[in-house]
Amino acid sequence: MTFMQKILGATAAMALSTGSALADPALIFDLGGKFDKSFNEAAFNGAKRWANETGGTFREIELQSEAQREQALRRFAESGSNPIVMAGFAFADALGQVAADYPDTKFTIIDMVVDAPNVRSVVFNEHEGSYLVGMLAAKASSSGTVGFIGGMDIPLIRKFACGYAQGVKAVNPDATIVANMTGTTPAAWNDPVKGSELTKAQISQGADVVYAAAGGTGVGVLQTAADEGILSIGVDSNQNYLHSGKVLTSMMKRVDNAVFSAFSDGADMQTGFMVMGLANGGVGYALDEHNEDLISASMRNAVDEASDQIAAGDLTVHDYMSDDSCPVLDF
Repeated sequence: MTFMQKILGATAAMALSTGSALADPALIFDLGGKFDKSFNEAAFNGAKRWANETGGTFREIELQSEAQREQALRRFAESGSNPIVMAGFAFADALGQVAADYPDTKFTIIDMVVDAPNVRSVVFNEHEGSYLVGMLAAKASSSGTVGFIGGMDIPLIRKFACGYAQGVKAVNPDATIVANMTGTTPAAWNDPVKGSELTKAQISQGADVVYAAAGGTGVGVLQTAADEGILSIGVDSNQNYLHSGKVLTSMMKRVDNAVFSAFSDGADMQTGFMVMGLANGGVGYALDEHNEDLISASMRNAVDEASDQIAAGDLTVHDYMSDDSCPVLDF
């Protein structure tokens, strides 16, 4: 098998050999896998929606190591893919090295800002959506203690945690919030066993609702919460279905919309800085047949009112990325 086939996969290699899809967009998933039921899968769903609606095709690759980031970017750019979308902040360094070498190729990076004329940088107001699910956690909790389990301990995940804690405290100022991070390396995104262990530890401290912002690690959090009879909160994708009736809600981070938009814009994509929050449908909470019995009308009304206030600028949620402190939570 050639190096090209190894890095792009058999489907992509076939497209290259025939020259049939030189302008196909491409999507590069972060470590953790395409079907992590969270961040990467949300990105894939956006690409799949674009393909279904347009009849188009796209290229994709699931990375196996950090070293592949720059390699994948260059191979897709050299093969004519346009635009190329990267799911994850960790692509920033590689994109910084690559973008200038392919000025006619458009790139989109999600969760990080790279200042280059051919790059669209998409960031989300995760703290806003996390505030809403924090309100729901506090309203659903009987013990007054709720938990947060993050993936890799980085400012972005602390942003989730701080917004969540602020939402909890808005409902119950006396609430206790137990927060843990899974690790300090990228392996923290795909460790469901550690997620399970942390969930049990938080339950032992009285938590009866746990919010997981940890990629594939969150699968272990949600599973253990269901097994132990407490509620969980999913993240990025709608994870309510994973344990119907036991997942309180999911904080929707519309990575799918970011990918869909980039693919739809194609080579004419406008570059620059894009923020997706409550005001433009970038984040929110999930309500469907799997959790409708868990969220009362009064709970929904309170959260929807807060959502409108945040979107209008009448309610401010602390952004850890702008000010690396969290008034309502000690890390």
